Formats: sequence, C-alpha cells, structure tokens
Amino acid sequence: MRTIRIHVDEPLSPGIELSLPSQAGEHVARVLRLGEGAPLVLFNGDGHDYEAVITQVGKREVRTRIQGSQAVANESSLPLTLAQGVARGEKMDLIVQKATELGVARIVPLLTERSEVRLDSARAEKRLAHWRAVVASACEQSGRARLPVILPTQPLEVWLRSLQQDGALRLALLPEGDRSPRSLGFGPAGGLLVVGPEGGLGERDVSSLTGAGFAGLRLGPRILRTETAGLAALAALQALHGDL
Repeated sequence: MRTIRIHVDEPLSPGIELSLPSQAGEHVARVLRLGEGAPLVLFNGDGHDYEAVITQVGKREVRTRIQGSQAVANESSLPLTLAQGVARGEKMDLIVQKATELGVARIVPLLTERSEVRLDSARAEKRLAHWRAVVASACEQSGRARLPVILPTQPLEVWLRSLQQDGALRLALLPEGDRSPRSLGFGPAGGLLVVGPEGGLGERDVSSLTGAGFAGLRLGPRILRTETAGLAALAALQALHGDL
C-alpha cells in the first residue's frame, strides 16, 4: 500500500493534533479521497517520520493526530553541494527535484558570466519559495526526512567569497577538466560541485573558480546540457563514493 507522506513546516511530536497545509489537505480530501482514520506520514525535516491518522475531513481543513515517530536514516554518507547556474523555466525545477532525489545536501542557484536568467529581488524571493516547495515535494516522494538546504540566488563571486576552508573537495564541471569521478577521494566534508547554465561557464567564471581551488571535472567525451550535467555528476559521485 502506498505511503502518503506530507511535509509540514512546524514542530511535530506524538500526541498533537494539527491541520494539514491547505494545498495538502485539498489533495488528501479531493484527489486521494481519504477519510477519517486513514493513515498518513508527516515530516518536517528533522530526520523523523511521524505516523498520523486523519481525525476530521471538513470543507476547509483536514485534521490529523500524530500517533508516533520514527527516525529515518536514509541520508547519503557523501554530503554534496550542487552550485547550479540558474537555468531557464522548468529546467531549474527539474534539476532541483532530481538533485533532491539523488541525495544532494545543499543547492546554490548561481548567476554566472553567461547566465540568461535575470531576477530582481521580488522574483528571486518567489523563485526561492517555489524551489523550496519543489524540494519538499521531492522529499515526500523519495522518502527523505531531511530537506536539502537551498540558498538564495547569488552571483558566483559572492558565493566563492563565502566559502569556508572546511576540507570539502571543490569541483567544477568542465569539458576540458582533467579529473574523472572515479579518480576522486572525498573526506567527511564531502564536495562542492559547480555546474554552468545553458551557455556553460565563461572564462571569468573558470578563472574565479581556479583561483578558489576548484578542479575541473569531466564526464566523458560528450557535452551534456545543463539540466543533464549536474544530475549525471551527482549520480556518478553517489554511485562511486556515496550510497547508490
């Protein structure tokens, strides 16, 4: 039987009653047609699943009661940050969704030399809220009980200045890169992976990345689209060094 998992952005604990978020409640009541007594799993990103039952289905809300909790230990042993040049339209949604399913720990939307997407502050805030909703939905589907962190969109240079010397392996996907996924070695801090937008990383980007200690990573002899490249790299790194 399919487990219905719903992200709830508030503290959870056994014994409490709460209403589902309006969109989730509407989906449960009108699409899934679940009634009183039906089981659900709620999570808020703290690493636990909370077993709950529906106690009331009304016109405006669905009420639930949490009956128990269980720790979920399915996070990857390889913490990876995907620093992705912002892609156009639904491509970015796809990248965020699939990266979450592949176990990424952090996502950083970047503005680079060849970025075609331009966001003012209002649009940037709306996109960030949308991407965080995509992350939550992907966690519902994939069974993750911890949400990857997704940072506000920022220029590459700003992000590079914010980096700490924490031992994370620094990598940038480049067609001319001299490192392969199989040749890498990761420490406890995992890795940072930079992927360019549709036009790739420009010369200034590459110079900045090289100056910040990033090595070029190459994924075989073919050029991959931005919506393919980062996901392929994450999958390869998880397969070789993580938990796939």
